[in-house]
Order: sequence, then C-alpha cells, then structure tokens
Amino acid sequence: MARVIATICARGGSKGLPRKNVLPFAGQPLIAHTIAQALACPGIDGVYVSTDDDEIAAVAQAHGARVPYRRPAALASDQAPKIPAIEHLVQHLEGAGARIDVVVDLQPTSPLREPHDIAGALALADQAPLVVSVTEPSHNPYYSLVEVQADGTLALSKSTGAARRQDVPAVWGLNGSIYVWQRAALRQAAGQGFWTVPMRPFAMPRERSVDIDDALDFAMAEWLFQRREAGR
Repeated sequence: MARVIATICARGGSKGLPRKNVLPFAGQPLIAHTIAQALACPGIDGVYVSTDDDEIAAVAQAHGARVPYRRPAALASDQAPKIPAIEHLVQHLEGAGARIDVVVDLQPTSPLREPHDIAGALALADQAPLVVSVTEPSHNPYYSLVEVQADGTLALSKSTGAARRQDVPAVWGLNGSIYVWQRAALRQAAGQGFWTVPMRPFAMPRERSVDIDDALDFAMAEWLFQRREAGR
C-alpha cells in the first residue's frame, strides 16, 4: 500500500499579514485548521509541518502535527520557493528511514477546504504525477482579462473572436490549496521547475478557495467560514 504523508509549509515571516499562520481564525490558530483537515483524511498516514519558527512549531505540535526540525534559513526567506522546502522535508524523513510514495502538500492559508476535498484530490493520485486544486476564476483571459499594449490601449489576453462567455474555452485558476505529488514528480519539480511536471486538476468551489494573503482575505475567509458553520 502506498505511503502517503501531508506536508504543511509555514514560515514565520509574512509581510502581507504578519504572523498570519498563527493568528486566531474562528477560534483557533490559522494553521490548526489545515492540520485538522489533514488528520481527518483517512488516506493520509502522517502530517508534517516545515517551519523555521518556534511558535508555529509549538502550535503545530499542540494540534497533532509532527515537526521534525526547524527549516534552514535559506529555505525560509521571502524569495525562497516552496517546492525545495517540501523536498527538503521529504528527504529528511527518508533519511530517517521513512518510505514515502505520495506527498499531499496543503497550504496553511487555505482554511476553507474540507477533508473531503483532500480525499477527492488524493483519489486522483494515480492519474497523473501531480494533482492540483483549482477553481473557476473571476476573470477569463478569453473574455474579460486584458493586457496593456505598446500603445497604451487594452486588448484581451487571449481572443477567439467569441462574443459570449459561454463560447470561450473553460479555464481554471490554481487556488493553491492542495497539491498531490507522486514522489518522483516532487523530486523533478524541485530540480527542474513546477511546470515541467504533467498535472491534472481537482476542482473546488470558489467559496472554499480563498487564499489568505492580507487582512482583507483574512476577513473574507472568516466570514465565509462562519456563514458555512451557521448553515450546518
């Protein structure tokens, strides 16, 4: 049986919304929601947090995640990409004797996903080297997304000549919430880049796709969360 782990990468530094990973969100630290979702997914064998921050590490452990070390500073700067940090964590676990076949990377700033979203994406794992969660974007490059031209005028980013939204190709936006990596694909992406890996989409509704980057995102996500909980 495949060995599946969840990884959650959470740096201590955040310029858009300082300390956002541990800010209280609906009564719990923000990262705690993602940890709880991963722990509630029966297909995941272990939940691991990669962080450079002692407070985040303590919060993560208190909510059931494992924090095997502090992430090196070189992998925790504003400029450092996330995929090498995931690969670093997986290599660390493998160096300690773990066998890992599938890595489910979960963004801690996406608290509105639900365990069944993770399970749904994981169910597609054997169909592609990478499964990514997506949502319908608010703007379509074939219909309403525009670019400034050399003369200062606007033109559609992509054009088919279609006059109606219904006549243009469907597009998706990566919502950043869930990435299901085959082990070899993660290694490839760490060395050669994200877009070198073939991937398939897992669609999520927009109301579960908010990615918290700033205070407005935080307020919107918390409002959506509270509205959902009130309706249950």
